[in-house]
Amino acid sequence: MISFTLHRFYRLYHFTASTTHLNDLLFYQSHHVFTFNPSWRHTRFDCFTTNPLPSDFDSVVKRVCSLVCESYCKVQEISHFKSTHPKLKLPIDSEFLTQEQAITVVASLADEGGSMLALSFFYWAIGYVKFRHFMRLYIVLAMYLIKNGNFERAHEVMHIMLRNFCEIGMLKEAVDMVFEMQNQGLILNARSLNSVVSVATGLGHVEMAERVFGEMCDRGVCPDSVSFESMVVAYCRIGRVVEADRWLSAMLERGFLVDNATCTLIMSVLCEKGSVNRALWIFNKLIELGLAPNVINYTCLINGLCKKGIIKQAFELLEEMVRKGLKPNVFTHTVLIDGLCKKGWMDKAFRLFLKLVKSDNYKPNVHTYTAMIAGYCKQEKLNRAEMLLSRMQEQELVPNANTYTALIDGYCKVGNFDVAYKFLRVMDEKGLAPGIFTYNAVIDGLCKKGRVQEAYKMLKKGMQSGISPDLVTYTILISQSCKLADNRQAFALYSKMVKAGISPDMHTYTTLIAALCRQKKMKDSEKLFDAAVTLGLKPTKETCTSMICGYCRDKNVAMAKKYFQRMGEYGCVPDSLTYGALISGLCKESKLDEARELYNSMRDKGIPPCEVTRLTVAYEYCKNNEPTIAMDLLDSLDKKLWIRTVSTLVRKLCSEKNVDIAALFFHKLLDRQQSVDRVTLAAFMSACYESNNYDLVSSMNERLTKDFGESMAE
Repeated sequence: MISFTLHRFYRLYHFTASTTHLNDLLFYQSHHVFTFNPSWRHTRFDCFTTNPLPSDFDSVVKRVCSLVCESYCKVQEISHFKSTHPKLKLPIDSEFLTQEQAITVVASLADEGGSMLALSFFYWAIGYVKFRHFMRLYIVLAMYLIKNGNFERAHEVMHIMLRNFCEIGMLKEAVDMVFEMQNQGLILNARSLNSVVSVATGLGHVEMAERVFGEMCDRGVCPDSVSFESMVVAYCRIGRVVEADRWLSAMLERGFLVDNATCTLIMSVLCEKGSVNRALWIFNKLIELGLAPNVINYTCLINGLCKKGIIKQAFELLEEMVRKGLKPNVFTHTVLIDGLCKKGWMDKAFRLFLKLVKSDNYKPNVHTYTAMIAGYCKQEKLNRAEMLLSRMQEQELVPNANTYTALIDGYCKVGNFDVAYKFLRVMDEKGLAPGIFTYNAVIDGLCKKGRVQEAYKMLKKGMQSGISPDLVTYTILISQSCKLADNRQAFALYSKMVKAGISPDMHTYTTLIAALCRQKKMKDSEKLFDAAVTLGLKPTKETCTSMICGYCRDKNVAMAKKYFQRMGEYGCVPDSLTYGALISGLCKESKLDEARELYNSMRDKGIPPCEVTRLTVAYEYCKNNEPTIAMDLLDSLDKKLWIRTVSTLVRKLCSEKNVDIAALFFHKLLDRQQSVDRVTLAAFMSACYESNNYDLVSSMNERLTKDFGESMAE
């Protein structure tokens, strides 16, 4: 039923508007007859009329108000007053209604007919560009709504203004107007804040959203969980983990919870950026605050752990999930299988795969089979991979591009390019276009087998098919050029990559730095290192080790030590190769005490020195006529390593004609084991004869004969 006020308002405007002034306002269709006014009942109008705009402003406004009332009443009667925003069907051509008239219509309707009537016309008007981006229309309606105490609808109008003005790049002006409306009596609240934040973040303007967030808080607005969650989600979507974590921490401090979908997004982004431990901490904190995790949340975290290679903890999380009554699905099992395959633990992966095969609830899908096939291809077990491919097709599962790419990669790794090309043809026959990952697998395989020209031809073929080389493609080719010591080609590829808009990663920089270091071009390598750091890339253990090796080759141990000390700043932990490179450099500069200190330090940290490092330190002390120290350093080794290192040291000393010290270690060797390998024995005897040390040969023969007799007696 229509209210008495609305009915009277409708009758007033229905019968007082002049019909002669509306010919240019009405939207006519040649087949339609209007019946709004008795005098028009049989009048037809031309929809392409070009009559001038009516001069009687008030009459136009009254007639539009009448049409709005009539349409509003009809819509409400049909919908039984359930429609929140009635969709008016006004026979008006918006081109002949001016912006000033639209404002007056809104004001009149709000004054006489109420908020809903004014809003219904407002929604009709903003369907047209000339009104949608006319700010005064929003302001007038909002002010009337504020005046009538209808703050909820005023906030609604402000939200629509923000959304529509962001379309034309005027979000800042719209935000300023929201703040101005506060001065006109609009009470800003969390809804106001959330409107601005949702619109700004939707466009990627997170900094603006953050500024507005701060200003709203300064104006006394108390943000709610939606406010914080919007900021967290916005930063997650653009991959800015630090800022997302900061907002999430602020949210959790206030006791706000995120929903499961947001939890999954946060976990995914953190895991993708390598912050798996942080993801686990946040996940446990959310559970502590009351979040009920679901299968997707757990699967997301398990996936992150598997990608990081932390398989044991991934299975612990699986057990926790099961304890909570959640049943892992095929996706959960697939990420675990993929993690096991990437680790090379194919037996465990296959057992889990068989568990899925035998399951009544879930069966392996294309991704599960692809993970297994990729795992077998990685281990060069191509027969098993093809067997799974056949099994997969028997189950009526269709292999995808990733499945075939895994097989192509496997055959390229073993140098069987005929079969690899066969699978490329199969892909083509099945309508699966090879992507850049497929081409990278072939190019990498060809480069590693020395078929570089063929690799470039394959790249050219891919580019002709519309494939653009990516970071991996360029890095493969740069690495190959560096291996061939063709630095000019490597840097030409680097320049081409940058011009193509592809940002090199730390692996690319490390490849180039290592090549320069091998050629002792340390100034160039240092410039490249600094350039990478300036770009915000974090040097890896391999990067720093390359720099240390380069400086040691260049006999500049001081700089090598500097880079060794800086590794901690970049979060790098030196390994046996890093220590070995620096120890070798110190030995070459006769800084044996420092070398020994570093050698002991690495052992104390649980890093076993490689054979080259052990031999280098021991030999340098022997050369310096300090065999006792060399013996002390080697005595800490287990028997097997000690025998191997001392045997090599004896041969090395013999080749340098240092027979006396070689004899000391040879005797030690006989003390540890009664038989010496033939190569070491021959090297020692030859060195004795060449140095005319026959007495030593004689005594050694006696020792060997005696030891042999004792061993036979036993």
